[in-house]
Amino acid sequence: MIQSISLGPVQPVKMTEAKSIQDATPAQATQSFGQFLQTAIDNVSQQEQGVHKLNDKYLLGQVDVTKVLIASEQAQLSLQLTSQVRNKVVEAYQEIMRMQI
Repeated sequence: MIQSISLGPVQPVKMTEAKSIQDATPAQATQSFGQFLQTAIDNVSQQEQGVHKLNDKYLLGQVDVTKVLIASEQAQLSLQLTSQVRNKVVEAYQEIMRMQI
């Protein structure tokens, strides 16, 4: 069965925001990327903790098994995505280190 997924409206980037992104120093860009990665890792951790809480509630008979399965699958997919992003970052770093100057 095909279900349509609705995304929220896309907000255009304002010129002042675009200019601040372009004017960012490499240190600021690195810090911004680092914050993005930290937020993503924190979200994966929260999903994992949520699965543990749902599992405990399931064992007490308070939650249906389908909710536990869905939450665990979402957490597993998030972890796999995070792992693949990490692999790509490491691969890019290794490629940069192999470059000759």
